[in-house]
Amino acid sequence: MEMMDSRKAQLHAWLPSQLAQTYATLGWGEVGSGELSAASADASFRRYFRWVDGSRSIIVMDAPPEQEDSAPFVRIAALLAEAGVRTPQIYSADLQKGFLLLEDMGASTYLQSIQQGIDDATIEQLYATAITTLVRWQQASRPGVLADYDETILRRELQLFPDWYVSRHLQRQFSSAEEQDWQALCSLVLDSNLAEPQVFVHRDYMPRNLMTADGEPGVLDFQDALYGPLSYDVTSLLADAFFTLPLSQREAWLERYWQQAREAGLPMPADFQTFRAQSRLMGVQRHLKVLGIFARINYRDGKAHYLSDTPRFVGYLREACAQDHRLAPLERLLDSLGLHA
Repeated sequence: MEMMDSRKAQLHAWLPSQLAQTYATLGWGEVGSGELSAASADASFRRYFRWVDGSRSIIVMDAPPEQEDSAPFVRIAALLAEAGVRTPQIYSADLQKGFLLLEDMGASTYLQSIQQGIDDATIEQLYATAITTLVRWQQASRPGVLADYDETILRRELQLFPDWYVSRHLQRQFSSAEEQDWQALCSLVLDSNLAEPQVFVHRDYMPRNLMTADGEPGVLDFQDALYGPLSYDVTSLLADAFFTLPLSQREAWLERYWQQAREAGLPMPADFQTFRAQSRLMGVQRHLKVLGIFARINYRDGKAHYLSDTPRFVGYLREACAQDHRLAPLERLLDSLGLHA
């Protein structure tokens, strides 16, 4: 999608002086006759562009301030860096205009690398380093720094499923029996989520937001981080939105994370099966939320391609039902709504 004319004009007016300052700071000399091209877009109103000038490149973030507050991005980038997590260096940030210049961490995300058919040994290395990075981020956790990922937020996210996926996408409302199952499911899931130890939560720690690089991954899209359930980020990492890892592989990596986090001193349950059950119910919360978000992105924002990935989340939910008898209300609800993997 082309940038709105007003944003495009603002960006081209803002960019030259900021590039000159950044080049001077980095010792790159004079700004050449580079080119600006689309780098990526996400599910929000943010867009990313790549400025390429010979061998030099910079990422330009366009975050319209009417829709996107970039202050959390700057603040949480510093918090991640303080924890020893690799994030793009911020060269320039104009929060009033909503433009930022960022370090270019390359063009290949974990997701792109995996979809391009890398070998199993490389996938193993990617996930091993992602887990190490995640544990380091969580070790830096302390209360009072990030807002709480509390019941109000968790419940609001769950409500996206009936409001957008069921009502808007399926064009129907819950029956009385379905509403009872929904309320029972929400109680089960939220009780588990809120009982978990609290840590820093990225909230979208998944292959699309991890840059493939030598050493540890570059972490992106962290501006919505909160202080919440311990299992959230690893669950996001292993149950991806855009491709599906085999269940056996996901569970093996989940156990590896559990062991590594315990050894690092994080407040893990002593028994892996307890943590596995927590992660499963955390996943149910996230999968239902994402179904609602993807429907909202389609009907509100006109980004239809996200809906093509919704069957994957139904598959994750069906998988969870098969593993945990407590999820019988969810299984009945999926049956009643005609949702199959």
